[in-house]
Amino acid sequence: MRVSGGTTAWLNDAGDDRAAGLLREVCASRAWARAVLTARPYPDLAALLAASDLATAELVGADLDEAFAGHPPIGRPRPGDPVSAAEQGGVADAQRAEFLRLNEEYRQRFGHVFLICATGRGGEEMLAALRERLGNPAEREREIARAELGRINRLRLVRLAARQEAAQQEGAR
Repeated sequence: MRVSGGTTAWLNDAGDDRAAGLLREVCASRAWARAVLTARPYPDLAALLAASDLATAELVGADLDEAFAGHPPIGRPRPGDPVSAAEQGGVADAQRAEFLRLNEEYRQRFGHVFLICATGRGGEEMLAALRERLGNPAEREREIARAELGRINRLRLVRLAARQEAAQQEGAR
């Protein structure tokens, strides 16, 4: 993942409402979006990613729950959401029932969705991680889920930045 360079003008120059809306596409937590928004301006993408990491690390309680709740369960991408479908592309149809069963067991045990950065991972790998993580103590699992959230946020920010930069370049032509 490219983290050096990259313009952040699309975020720095956006009005607060527009910038907050873009950031909420990355992470459902309003506290995360606020923290990233108020740290503007960013000199480059690496600085934006560092701010995202810090904001994710500082999420607690209901704010972290809000971030988790913004993610559909693995094996059931959000209908009509191409980002959700692409992120979960490694899940085969034959694995969906097992994911749904284990996701419900996980949610009952930990009170939130099983979160894993699915990009680049196959269904079997994610199923193995889900089975393994079901045995974690609650506090340890919450921190693992937070780390996965941070990875997802970084990937989504990089993709968002690339889309916004492309749109700006297209508009400049």
